[in-house]
Amino acid sequence: MDKLISNDVKTEELVLNMGPQHPSTHGVLRLVVELEGELIVNVKPYIGYLHRCFEKHCEAMTYPQVVPYTDRMDYLASMSNNLGYAIAVERLMGIEVPERVEYIRVIMAELQRIASHLVALGTYGVDIGAFTPFLYCFIAREKILNLFEMTCGARLLYNYIWVGGLSHDIHPDFVRLTKEFIEYFKPKIVELNELLSFNKIFIERTANVGILPLETAVNYGVTGPVLRASGLKWDLRKNDPYSIYHKFDFDIPVGDGRMGTVGDSWDRYFVRVREMEESLKIIEQAIDQIPDGDVKAAIPRRIKPPKGTIYSRTENPKGELGYFIISDGSVNPFRVKVRAPSFVNLAVIGEMSKGHLVADLIAILGSLDIVLGEIDR
Repeated sequence: MDKLISNDVKTEELVLNMGPQHPSTHGVLRLVVELEGELIVNVKPYIGYLHRCFEKHCEAMTYPQVVPYTDRMDYLASMSNNLGYAIAVERLMGIEVPERVEYIRVIMAELQRIASHLVALGTYGVDIGAFTPFLYCFIAREKILNLFEMTCGARLLYNYIWVGGLSHDIHPDFVRLTKEFIEYFKPKIVELNELLSFNKIFIERTANVGILPLETAVNYGVTGPVLRASGLKWDLRKNDPYSIYHKFDFDIPVGDGRMGTVGDSWDRYFVRVREMEESLKIIEQAIDQIPDGDVKAAIPRRIKPPKGTIYSRTENPKGELGYFIISDGSVNPFRVKVRAPSFVNLAVIGEMSKGHLVADLIAILGSLDIVLGEIDR
């Protein structure tokens, strides 16, 4: 009888569809999961459900008209998308922006980094089963959105950082309110750590789950907190400085395997927590040094770059955002290609998930902090 069972009874792999369901899969993402029993054999991401033809649209737009479309890629980091595009076109044209503009851009980019990470951390708590940290994170994020709304009138899609300058100067109360936010937010990070980061259940769900070895991360081209959590101290603000980041003193947090193994889901989570602390340091330094000046002084009356190409990259909250622009000498870009960090980071999910349970896949996906608006573009 035993021989009959061992030879004739066969098991088949189960194919499970997860998504496309927003916000459960952090956007309209479909994961096809191959299971053997309860263990994951393979995961294949299927994308394209949110495709809006950003790169093709750019060919029909003038250079300034592209800026609002950049907002809609990673819509949780719109300021950072604006910044990356503006820097690319400015390099293509040889534009040098006023120092006041540079300082305000850095402050806005770091506030945006904190706001983006707060969404990542709060929703990650929900993924794992902790709802309260989500509310705490969003209360803090609202204060940043208040600063953005005061500056440009918008809370999500800003069209604020223009080629050559800014759409508006900062409000007279901006410096004071930003300093108040810094003092408010510092103890909130400690509170978040007590509530979620060092919670026993949260650690058990994330430590040693979805381990991403450094060699694998580098081979896949992974960037941002996902790469740094695997142990590599790589941040474009330090390694390939742009704007005025070279003027500020800050550190680059990396994963250290404190709760499990270097490059696990907990490390990816905690690198973002520590990055918020470093962003506060940058903002503190910048807010006290803003020089006077006209934020629109360097904006050209007509933006018409010479023929040529440019690849420019910036450190977005999710990783390296790159713009490759081909100019044919007209007022419209001939081609625009975007290197979206979420797109690249998602590719590694299959390698990280093999041998884990389905519940672990939820933790792994959340630890990548993807946005489908950026992946599909």
